[in-house]
Amino acid sequence: MKPLLIVLSFFIATSAVAQSKTVALPTSSSLVNVRIVFRTGAAMDPADKPGLANLTAAMLARGGTRDLTYKQIVDQMFPMAASVGAQVDQEMTTFHGSTHVDNLEAYYKLLRAMLLEPGWREDDFKRVKDEATNALLVGLRGNNDEELGKEMLYADLYAGTPYGHNGLGTHAGIEKITLDDLKAFYRQHYTQSNLIIGLAGGYPAASPDRVKKDFAALPEKDSSPTLAVNPAPIDHNRVEIVEKTSDSVAMSLGFPIDVKRGDPDYPALLVAQSYLGPHRLSSGRLFQRIREIRGLNYGDYAYIEYFPRGMFLFEPQPNLARRSQIFQIWIRPVPPDAASFTLRLAMFELNHFVTDGIPASDFEAAKEFAIKYVNVLTKTKDADLGYAIDSAFYGIPDYGTYIGTQVSKLTRDEVNVAIRKHLRADRLQIVAVGSNADTLKKQLTGEDPTTIHYNSAKAGDILEEDKVVEKWDLKLRPQDVEIVPVDKVLE
Repeated sequence: MKPLLIVLSFFIATSAVAQSKTVALPTSSSLVNVRIVFRTGAAMDPADKPGLANLTAAMLARGGTRDLTYKQIVDQMFPMAASVGAQVDQEMTTFHGSTHVDNLEAYYKLLRAMLLEPGWREDDFKRVKDEATNALLVGLRGNNDEELGKEMLYADLYAGTPYGHNGLGTHAGIEKITLDDLKAFYRQHYTQSNLIIGLAGGYPAASPDRVKKDFAALPEKDSSPTLAVNPAPIDHNRVEIVEKTSDSVAMSLGFPIDVKRGDPDYPALLVAQSYLGPHRLSSGRLFQRIREIRGLNYGDYAYIEYFPRGMFLFEPQPNLARRSQIFQIWIRPVPPDAASFTLRLAMFELNHFVTDGIPASDFEAAKEFAIKYVNVLTKTKDADLGYAIDSAFYGIPDYGTYIGTQVSKLTRDEVNVAIRKHLRADRLQIVAVGSNADTLKKQLTGEDPTTIHYNSAKAGDILEEDKVVEKWDLKLRPQDVEIVPVDKVLE
């Protein structure tokens, strides 16, 4: 938990966020971190042109300015060991970078020009458009079954809402987008009313005011209507199998939840996540029962917030704030002959978790982990700045203070009540990515047990439990399972 002086400084900064939209975390460090966040993103894409927000940000971050080509920008940043990255989510578009304070003037001059004076060159547009198409069709659809499954889960859960497509867009959508579309999106959404300026490190005291003054050149307000995200309720377990040639099956399952940071039950669900198994935590319940004891895959995790690119990361990235969140279980790839059993095991564990909650013997450890994990999430000043911006979005104090204060006073009964209130083991959306989809569908919807065979001996109690799991009713009818060829998704 942060010292009181820093906490008070944060409250002063966030009270200014509503007025000046500036989050400032000054330190004595010689490095300066910059995050320029616009409260716009893929949710604002036109229905017929998904991917427009992503292409607009890519054009700013990886295109030239009015006076410099992109190559000239890269050449100037190279000696500074600096760059400008872009991240586009449904409601946030973030431009981020860092530099030594000695290079801050030169770096900021380039960053300012990139965001305020884009060059809009046709050759840059063609390049970033090709990059987006390759990232969608080759990087995501072709080469990454796990991330594809997770992104299809989100798309299924939010179908018919502004969140109903991947941030990269669709192939057809990207093809339709023109350079004029990027310019129009930029004019409408890159406004002062959408802007949050983030600075951390040893920057000059006048820097926040200077950046705010420079970005006052943007239009004042975004004329878009208020965003409404209302996912349709799920009335029955349902499965989408994306069929593609693969040696394994990757699975994800979940449903939208009404709880996000700042809501009364968020701290309790964070403790629940800590017990069930957050990202790459080997002591989590799912990891222990599926991977550690049975050796079925590489890992199994649970989340109460959107978490993209998980297979590349050890911790979630900041500035993915959303007004609607999900509960999700990520089952990393398993052999095809173990897929049905593994899904039943995950559902079996989820059912017992919702019914029984966190055991008394594990409760304090789950609380302690939730409190201390904040230090891992904010271990760099850049991440700390990102989480401070997210806290401004959600209207909460500094994230570490918020979690430390709220989690420390929770009782086991309060957490278990929140689990039963918000989580469930039915009415789930499930996505599987793998080959032999017809066989998997029959296993998931049939009445025959899905027996598991191990390569090594297992304890007697595990084998007895397996007899229950292999017959676990997934409550799936044939009409609840849809098979989609991989070349039809993201089109």
